[in-house]
This record gives sequence, C-alpha cells and structure tokens, in this order.
Amino acid sequence: MQIDINCDMGESFGHYKLGNDIALLEYVTSANVACGFHAGDPLVMSETVRLALDKGVAVGAHPSYPDLQGFGRRKMEMTPAEIEAFILYQIGALAAFVHTQGTTLTHVKAHGAVYNVAALELPVAEAIARGIARFDQTLIMVALATSPLMIEAGHRAGLQVAREAFADRKYNPDGTLVNRKLPGSLITDPVKAAEQVVRLVKKGEIIASDGSILELQADTVCIHGDGPTALEIARHLRETLATENIKTCALQKRGEN
Repeated sequence: MQIDINCDMGESFGHYKLGNDIALLEYVTSANVACGFHAGDPLVMSETVRLALDKGVAVGAHPSYPDLQGFGRRKMEMTPAEIEAFILYQIGALAAFVHTQGTTLTHVKAHGAVYNVAALELPVAEAIARGIARFDQTLIMVALATSPLMIEAGHRAGLQVAREAFADRKYNPDGTLVNRKLPGSLITDPVKAAEQVVRLVKKGEIIASDGSILELQADTVCIHGDGPTALEIARHLRETLATENIKTCALQKRGEN
C-alpha cells in the first residue's frame, strides 16, 4: 500500500505570504507550484522550486484561469483553444525554473475553477490535456479520481494520469467536491483528514457528505497549502500512514524506478 501526498504551494505574491511551504515540505512528497496566474510570482516560483527539490519533493505545475484577484476559483468563459494556450504558457514558465535546478517537471495539476470545470466538461478537460501534451508527453496529468472525463481526456492525449483525492475536502455522493461556500466543505480536523485517507487507501472508499459510501481509487491525495490547519493535517497524516504501514512516495513518470 502506498500513496503520494501532494500540496498546492508557491501561492504567496510579492509582500503577501500565504501558506507555510517550508514546514509543509517536510511532510509532502509532491508540490504543485502556482504559476503566477492565480497566485505566485517569478521570485516565489523560483524559491518554491528550489526548496522543494532540496527536500527531494517532486515538482509539478499548478496552472489556473488568469484570475489573480479571485485566486483562480471563479469560472471564466474561455474557449478550449484559450485554455490550452494558457495551460501551456504556465507550464513553460514553471519549467524554466525547474530546468535551472538541473531537473524536469514531474506532473501538472490544474488549479481551482478550471480543475472543477474540467471534471464535468470534456472540452475543458481535453484542452488541459492538450496543453500538457504539447509541452511534454512524459508529464503526469493529475485528474480528479471521480471524474471519468478528466481521466479519459488525459489518456486520449497519450498522458500518464494520476487519480487524485483530497484529504481536506468533503465529497458529494456523486463524487464532486462539496462547494467551498457551504458549511463543512473543508476538513480542518487532522484526525478526520487522516481517517479519510487511510480509509481511501485501505478500502478504496470514503464517506460522502450525506453519510453514504463513495467508492474511490486514488494515486495521490491533496492537502491545500492555504488551509487553516494544513501543516497539522500534513504532520498527522504522515504519522498515521506510517503507523498503518502505508508507504508515502512521489509520483513517478513512466520508466522511472
């Protein structure tokens, strides 16, 4: 039994600091680094990449809608061609910083609203997949584990797909995430977050918001770096997984040992 723990990082901007990336990097195995369109800036991107690689944490791009004001969490009316180009643009920007460290990106995980829309709308999922594949077909596309559309889009583009679940979010019975605006949508209790992940890994299921059982298979679980108890969740999750004899390891591209 094994699982990757990924975390959204590099979401500070200029003088504004968000998240506790340095501390979180002690506990996660993959970092999704903001590319400047919902958060982050060139200096933040450069430093986050350096810190992650110094800790042996795999680095992935975390592209979004061009929505700095709304933190990428507002749906935008964009054509598939626009989305594809914006995804490609952001991957290229982050890849430059990774290149200067003598290595390459491991994965790409879309952020916020564009990720959620892609889970439900095939043209958006395909646009994201095309943008990734145009840059590098060896990159892993991270897709919502409960979205056949995203997984299909990644595979059709010739990409390796990693199915993602969330440690700190509640699910609706249909597999979608509970809207952040609703009470109880976020899991802030480290114990409950760890219980959700352990159940996922061991039983292939989680408990949905209405108490029903949702079957779910995942390769990676996410902790949101801007969450109020992100560090506590990450620390407790790593400790709990070790106790449960569940190995934590970064996503690996095809052909890597």
